[in-house]
Amino acid sequence: MAMALCWVTGVGTNTEWGMLMANLSEDIGEETPLQVRLNGVATLIGIVGLSVAGVVLVVLWIRYFTGHSNNPDGTTAFVAGTTGAKQGFMGAISIFTIAVTIVVVAVPEGLPLAVTLTLAYSMRKMMRDKALVRRLSSCETMGSATTICSDKTGTLTLNKMTVVEAYLSGTKLNPCDNTGMMSSSVASLLVEGIAQNTAGAVFSPENGGAAEVAGAPTEKAILSWGLKIGMNFNDVRSKSSVLRVLPFNSVKKCGGVAVQVSDTYVHIHWKGAAELVLASCKSWFSIDGSVHPMSSDKYNELKRSIDDMAMSSLRCIAFAYCTCELTMVPREDLDKWQLPDDNLTLLGMVGIKDPCRPGVRDAVQLCSAAGVKVRMVTGDNVETAKAIAFECGILNAKDVASETTIIEGKVFREMSETAREEVADKITVMGRSSPNDKLLLVQALKRKGHVVAVTGDGTNDAPALHEADIGLSMGISGTEVAKESSDIIILDDDFTSVVKVVRWGRSVYANIQKFIQFQLTVNVAALVINVVAAVSSGAVPLNAVELLWVNLIMDTLGALALATEPPTDNLMKRHPVGRREPLVTNIMWRNLFIQALYQIAVLLVFNFDGKRIFQLHNESREHADKIKNTFVFNAFVFCQIFNEFNARKPEEKNVFGGVTSNRLFMGIVGITTVLQILIIEFLGKFFGTVRLGWKLWLLSVAIGAVSWPLAYVGKSIPVPARPFQDYLKHCCAWRRPRRRDEEQGGKS
Repeated sequence: MAMALCWVTGVGTNTEWGMLMANLSEDIGEETPLQVRLNGVATLIGIVGLSVAGVVLVVLWIRYFTGHSNNPDGTTAFVAGTTGAKQGFMGAISIFTIAVTIVVVAVPEGLPLAVTLTLAYSMRKMMRDKALVRRLSSCETMGSATTICSDKTGTLTLNKMTVVEAYLSGTKLNPCDNTGMMSSSVASLLVEGIAQNTAGAVFSPENGGAAEVAGAPTEKAILSWGLKIGMNFNDVRSKSSVLRVLPFNSVKKCGGVAVQVSDTYVHIHWKGAAELVLASCKSWFSIDGSVHPMSSDKYNELKRSIDDMAMSSLRCIAFAYCTCELTMVPREDLDKWQLPDDNLTLLGMVGIKDPCRPGVRDAVQLCSAAGVKVRMVTGDNVETAKAIAFECGILNAKDVASETTIIEGKVFREMSETAREEVADKITVMGRSSPNDKLLLVQALKRKGHVVAVTGDGTNDAPALHEADIGLSMGISGTEVAKESSDIIILDDDFTSVVKVVRWGRSVYANIQKFIQFQLTVNVAALVINVVAAVSSGAVPLNAVELLWVNLIMDTLGALALATEPPTDNLMKRHPVGRREPLVTNIMWRNLFIQALYQIAVLLVFNFDGKRIFQLHNESREHADKIKNTFVFNAFVFCQIFNEFNARKPEEKNVFGGVTSNRLFMGIVGITTVLQILIIEFLGKFFGTVRLGWKLWLLSVAIGAVSWPLAYVGKSIPVPARPFQDYLKHCCAWRRPRRRDEEQGGKS
């Protein structure tokens, strides 16, 4: 009985596959750029809201227990020694309820809802654009992307490769009919190398139809070409037996096979990157079958041929072989046998064409206009990569003038970490790159502050896909490992779909900004109105139930309305926000302050002088206060309803553009309006309100409607380019040294 022996050098995580999967399974725990910004905004709002609530609570308690607060009928709310303990306790609890309500209104609990809604809405829409989202947060991360490191084959190109040029026996020949000019010995060696040194296969149908070729795109192109020049795949493979196979290596850029052709000799065939295989050749076949040494002149001639093919955007593949005696083969330990690769004879070279995808050039230009730099990282020859980059619009004449725009993976790999960071920004094309080179580039770009997106389809791309802020794998040609390592799967393997993902990502970010502007406006107005009223009069115009209704408008309904705004073409005209841009921009601060100041000013006037303005002298004090407070509440709600339209277009003067196409937005605005009418007219007992006359209704609506022309005029006010937050940081930085100097002076 024959016994097979296997020498195990490592299992589990000690194998190459195990180390790869262990690396991919690690959760680096990084927050997305938006999550970092949202945490800062939410914390700030929470601190401000809690502080304001504390001030209101303290002021109202002091006024209450010192006898400066009045009941609705005008009597003193609390009189020491005469007011019962229970009554005094209930009054203090009522004040505490108002403070708690202010905290509830201030804390942005609707922010996670808005983020989740807009992410879910975008994910559903992105599926129609051939993008399957695996991680929800990746939608918004793609909108912050500042650079895309794209693979070439299958993403920028069609991945439909064909041999279009051949350089065989030292002569350029027609690739479809060239073996007739070659000697039979050279032709048979070439066909043997094509048939045996491949990971593909050829299936001959029984009915005599056309043969079917299977395998990777490059393998299919070479096998298809082999069939055209007369190769009988099954017959060639049956004439020799394979002893040892070295699969294609992404570092060496070639693969080899050892086949026994007789009882005496073994042929070792190599196939791979033309310039690398050529460097290992010491001789070459002429067209008559004679072997000549590889002179420097011949080497330079062949190298020029490779460069010419590469500059025509062809992938150059070379075939070479050598012979060794069967007695030199370690039959007892074939798995350890390192196939000779330093004394080869060149059989020929071919140029494989992989045309660019239609629309890729326009997509790359759209990315450039949007401030997203597209970089090509490929294992192909640098000249081939350069030619494809020109064809796709990634490179232009200005880029080529820069020495570091185009780089070879080996050069980048050998740099120090500091040098890689300095060069990374300038790199546009990286050729002859290994998977580790791609990973090093991603890490260097991230350290420079970029939000990096990576596209890839192979298992070797998995580390870079996992390391990137956003990994995009190919749905058709991508391996399962690549898909598992990615955040989004591009179902059609098309770069134009990547651009659509960027567009949707920016829409997510923009919608969240709209909601935050709307929420902060409500927060500022409600808090200031209640604080000023509490400090000055000891009563608040917006009670706890009313504030909760405002909170519902602001958080839940506001999130639903603004989180589902579809993307516009203007989104791709902006520059990416990256990691350092603030979430609340200067434009948002301007809009926020204009609307909040208007609401505060108008509503405080009606709060303090409403009785005289409405001529309520004949009404009882309690009823007059209710009418005034109801009007303030009603006008405040309508201010938010009208301002919701302004929040849709923070930068545009026409806030009604496309509003009718968003049915959800129109529906929510309509529902909010109807519910507000029902509250005032029919739910007065529950909300502590009274019915308003038609004049006060019209006035409430008119006060809210003023926000439209106010927003139109306000958007004409220019804002500085420098973020508002930077001025605060500058002030703090200016003060700190001064304090240190004072402390040092005091000590001395």
